[in-house]
Amino acid sequence: MDYLLIFLGVMIFLFAVGVPVAISIGLTCLVVLVVQGGIEKIPEELFAMQMLSGMNNFPIIAVPFFILAASLMNTGSSNARLFNFATALVGPIRGGLGHVNVLASVIFAGMSATAVADVAGIGQLELKAMKERGYPQRFSVGITGAASIISPVIPPSVALVVYGWLSGTSIAALFMAGVIPGIILAVGLSLTVLVTSYWLDLPGTQRVPGGEVFGLFLQAIPPLMTPFIIIGGIWSGIFTPTEAGAVACMYAFLLGAVVYRDVTLAEFMEALRRTVRFTSVILFIIAIATFYGWLLVRVRIPQELAMALLDLNLGETQAILLILLFFLVIGCFMSVVEAVLIFTPIFMLTIQSLGIDPVWFGVLMVMTLSVGVITPPFGNVLFVLTELTGMPFEKVVVAILPFLVPILLTLLLLVFVPSLVTFLPDVMH
Repeated sequence: MDYLLIFLGVMIFLFAVGVPVAISIGLTCLVVLVVQGGIEKIPEELFAMQMLSGMNNFPIIAVPFFILAASLMNTGSSNARLFNFATALVGPIRGGLGHVNVLASVIFAGMSATAVADVAGIGQLELKAMKERGYPQRFSVGITGAASIISPVIPPSVALVVYGWLSGTSIAALFMAGVIPGIILAVGLSLTVLVTSYWLDLPGTQRVPGGEVFGLFLQAIPPLMTPFIIIGGIWSGIFTPTEAGAVACMYAFLLGAVVYRDVTLAEFMEALRRTVRFTSVILFIIAIATFYGWLLVRVRIPQELAMALLDLNLGETQAILLILLFFLVIGCFMSVVEAVLIFTPIFMLTIQSLGIDPVWFGVLMVMTLSVGVITPPFGNVLFVLTELTGMPFEKVVVAILPFLVPILLTLLLLVFVPSLVTFLPDVMH
């Protein structure tokens, strides 16, 4: 276990002093290689080959596709149409725009694939609408941040794609497994909004006549079809998850450029630039993390960790709770995708030794790590909300704290009732 201390200790130290994630992972690998055989025996060619093999994988192509689809949806009027329909549908309920916030995140999750994309896209509309209707800023910021973590769970999810690729688990099964947990999380957040609305005396929005609701529904049908096209195509076997990303891109482009005609050439090029920047960062981390994972197996860390957990004689539930507690802490210091890249190779052999379903574990892992995007010190969503609202960072953190309760309760429910995660994949199989 000495190597485990080096792997984690060096990497965490580098994170703490502000070294970028990919560089921290690479330097950690170099330190381990030096400890193993000295600096003169570092296998430079092997290092390069492992990095290239990490990017030369068909499932990874889905990552830039889903990022581009979300970027195109953000650029046009699709988000506004979704938000208007959600407002007409659940706005009249007490605490109305809080429920709208949650429902809009559920719908947008089928396009955004990441929590940050959710907040940066539809989150701006939500915050503006709640401010105009006199909602307390603290409440608005709290529910907007908390609802964003629905995106990494409901398909398509970049984190689930990466986990499926690393673990050899069916990405289609992971996508289906994320649907029910995402809905349960949304229900928990809406119940919290309802309870809070009595405390803060938050009204609902004005009831919209049925004819207008139907009209808004018709306007929202094209963007609403995006998640159904993705999930339906995968479930029916028409295309793979990777091909689904390409289909989502084409559909988002047709909506903005042809159907609604509100995406200009300049905006399209900007969406491409954003996608390239984001994708290049992720692929560079994937390349470095591939060698990191290979080195972990070479020095037998996953095997030793599996044996250590087995020696503790923990039951499946106890082991999962211990691992999820670890993920809650780790999620505070790195993004979901980065953590999945680093820790999937470490824990896969462990969960296999304990007989844990990798699909169930993958959803729990991604959801638990996603909590980190709304917790300090490095929660990406916290920084986006700070920029959007001008609120001090610490006040944004305090605003989100009450909404952590339904999120953690949802996690516990999924731990003790695994069938909530595995039901849809079993039906699909």
